[in-house]
Amino acid sequence: MRSAYSVETVRTAERRLMERLPEGALMQRAAAGLAAACAELLGRVYGSRVVLLVGSGDNGGDALYAGARLVRRGAGVTAVLLTPDRTHAGGLAALRRAGGSVTGSAAAGEPIARADLVVDGIVGIGGKGGLRPDAVPLAAAAERSRAAVVAVDLPSGVDADTGEVRGAALRADLTVTFGTHKPGLLVDPARDHAGSVRLVDIGLELPAEPDLEALQHADVARLLPVPGAESDKYRRGVVGIAAGSGRYPGAAVLAVSGALRGGAGAVRYVGPAGDAVIARFPETLVSDRGPKKAGRVQAWVTGPGAGDDAGTVAEVLAADVPVLIDADGLRLADRDAVRARTAPTLMTPHAGEAAALLGVSREEVEGARLAAVRELASRYSATVLLKGSTTLVADAEGGPVRVNATGTSWLATAGSGDVLSGLAGSLLAAGLPARDAGSVAAYLHGLAGRFASDGAPAGAHDVAEAVPRAWRDVMGR
Repeated sequence: MRSAYSVETVRTAERRLMERLPEGALMQRAAAGLAAACAELLGRVYGSRVVLLVGSGDNGGDALYAGARLVRRGAGVTAVLLTPDRTHAGGLAALRRAGGSVTGSAAAGEPIARADLVVDGIVGIGGKGGLRPDAVPLAAAAERSRAAVVAVDLPSGVDADTGEVRGAALRADLTVTFGTHKPGLLVDPARDHAGSVRLVDIGLELPAEPDLEALQHADVARLLPVPGAESDKYRRGVVGIAAGSGRYPGAAVLAVSGALRGGAGAVRYVGPAGDAVIARFPETLVSDRGPKKAGRVQAWVTGPGAGDDAGTVAEVLAADVPVLIDADGLRLADRDAVRARTAPTLMTPHAGEAAALLGVSREEVEGARLAAVRELASRYSATVLLKGSTTLVADAEGGPVRVNATGTSWLATAGSGDVLSGLAGSLLAAGLPARDAGSVAAYLHGLAGRFASDGAPAGAHDVAEAVPRAWRDVMGR
């Protein structure tokens, strides 16, 4: 599992470590890791041209010390000093001793245009509000050049704690981060600026509970429900799907398709799209008598394609089993009824739906995704899965937010969210807690989207059919 910690936590851990180390040793560890990553990216260090964009903080010092190491390996290194009077003195002296050159911002255009590699050491993890005006032309020149761009710790101009980008920010091909991931490296829109991320261990001792965490294959494999020798369809869990309408029968079919592949033993469907569901999936248990009379279930999914059927949504919310609310159900659900539930609730909005629930613009949600998912979880006393390029899962108790980036842009297609709802609902019925069900479903769904598209357009039904392949891939089979 990948973990991310706040700036305050990282700085506390750095201070404690520096108290036990010789002066400057921690920066040298970071610089060594940065130089190694730059050398690997360059391939051939000798004769290469490297430009360091150096600000006033420790990130600038890291860049200068790494630059000195590259000079000693035969690279031509030029440091562009944005604040010459506040440049890290030790790092600057090391670069000059090694044979590197120094220039100011005004003369940086030609070195950047000719560079093979540009190192972004402008702003550190405490930066807020985007790049300062004097740094914007340098970032633009680096992006226009043919050079690969490496960010030190995180791209300058992004918010390390929130992933927000409030102004101009540099875009990196590679970010070399130290000690631990920072939340902004895992959450869009900042994640999109980071490129590939390489973590350098510098010996930090961090708390057991991070601010963010990202599941990986091994974590998902441990959470997936696997039937035992004595399992039957009821012991494995039964998920109820209350979805679809005369106008949107396909939503019901797609939600059922996701549910059938999610690990539960049986799927009950309730709603007006029964004929369409049974025609596509004859194994589904179909009823037209409403959720209360559908038979025993261990979890419900409500909302996909529901139209204006507020009665069914309310009936599902009254059930004393885990409930997933998606799509139209998010609009129809009474907030007080959601907050009053004692069984787990999982809400799965996209940015537009989250904006409507919060009473803000979609752009505000997309620009501050971490704040939005936490606020929704708090307001509704529920677990919230905020869909997007990075899916976030937060619970009302305020524990670590789960972040998932296994998806592909081809998942932005009609019905994809219905498949995800059915898949997550099935995992709820199989016994996973809401936070695990949401994050595991997002992981499998994103992986299935990659397999289904393989670089080309794919429909939601293709994604559902690829879920078993994603499951086997996670399990190593």
